[in-house]
Amino acid sequence: MTDTLKRVFAVIQDRQAHPKVGSYTNRLLDAGEDEIVKKIGEEAVEVILAAKSQGDERVIGELADLTYHCLVLLARRGLSPEDVAAELERRYHP
Repeated sequence: MTDTLKRVFAVIQDRQAHPKVGSYTNRLLDAGEDEIVKKIGEEAVEVILAAKSQGDERVIGELADLTYHCLVLLARRGLSPEDVAAELERRYHP
């Protein structure tokens, strides 16, 4: 995992442990898992639309949004990006 992903996930975990007024992350966490997965679905659709007609810069931006929301879901469930990395390792390096 890149240092940037580690830092973003650390911020999400910090917001979870120490809520900050006005934090978008805290609004998502407080709204619950249904709202988080709804946002993931919306972002996934935006990735598809960007890939079909909006150019690489837009694809990168939408993938960043999708990644962030997936990190929030992992934190909400008490999981980590390392759990995902371990699964990828299991799949691609048996």
